[in-house]
Amino acid sequence: MRALKLKMIAFLMAVAMTTMGFAQDTALPNVKILATGGTIAGSASSATSGSYSAGQVGIQTMINAVPGIKKIADVSGEQIANVGSQDMSVEIWLKLANRINELLASDDVDGIVITHGTDTQEETAYFLSLVVKSDKPVVTTGSMRSSTSISAEGPLNLYNAVAIAADSQSKGKGVMVSLNDQIHAARDVSKMNTTNVNSFQSPIKGMLGGVFYGRLGFFREPNTKFGNSSKFSIEGIEKLPRVDIIYAYADMSPDLIDMHVKAGAKGIVIAGVGNGNMTDAILKAAKKAYEEHGVIVVRSTRAATGWVLRDNEFKDDDYHTVASGDLNPAKARILLMLALSNGEKLSEMQNLFDTY
Repeated sequence: MRALKLKMIAFLMAVAMTTMGFAQDTALPNVKILATGGTIAGSASSATSGSYSAGQVGIQTMINAVPGIKKIADVSGEQIANVGSQDMSVEIWLKLANRINELLASDDVDGIVITHGTDTQEETAYFLSLVVKSDKPVVTTGSMRSSTSISAEGPLNLYNAVAIAADSQSKGKGVMVSLNDQIHAARDVSKMNTTNVNSFQSPIKGMLGGVFYGRLGFFREPNTKFGNSSKFSIEGIEKLPRVDIIYAYADMSPDLIDMHVKAGAKGIVIAGVGNGNMTDAILKAAKKAYEEHGVIVVRSTRAATGWVLRDNEFKDDDYHTVASGDLNPAKARILLMLALSNGEKLSEMQNLFDTY
């Protein structure tokens, strides 16, 4: 009898240990949600009002409004800022990026989700993709409708973003942007419409993948430098050099460049016509800005899609200009800011725009 009891005890202990091991193996991924405000945290006077105030709802309230979110990940929230993304700033970018790097350095965090307004979400995502030093997933999300709106898509967007950040197949893909059941690379995505829920698109390269109620798949890999392969770091940096954007148009005046140089710009991005073109007078002003003040001018385009090619209608070296490739003006500005902060010279700039 004693031997039987001992065998039973041993059996029960083995079952207990197996159960404990199973629980450990199936532990939910730990996903941290960093909130910055935006429409997803907005509130309107009625469910059918298109007018609302952004950044009114705290992150814990947002988490509590998403059914089933705690079944796919161990989630916790942290409020980094609470602004409409039109008020996003370099100061918030640096705070956010430093916090992400701190969190992802811990074994206790498996992925990051950032809630963000849609107006400048692509800029924040691209900035983070260049300075976050981890292969762990980082996903930004938001919504086109406020939290109090009829058919508000924010809760599902947040659910899907957490699912992406919690999934091991998301590792090594850089910062991603996910809204409307789509997954985009931070570098490639743009807000293409002012109000539609399908506003975010990657018009040149296409989306990275898709997500449907937490189930996801990827179609391609990012093909430029980001994350651990990026040479840029914000360690010890408290501000970035001023870089301005000038929108090109017919018969634009060259004194626009002079004004920005006098105002303290260290770099200028031209949202040029067509293939990054500008008036002859502006080209001469760009040349003068570099030769007399060291201000680097990057040629981008006001067109929604396409490449700005080097030496297309004139020799860039003749005017000390840099071609942005397929980077839109807003993202070209971010890369130029980081490059200038890193001490990169004009001779190195074109390669950076070709590879980042």
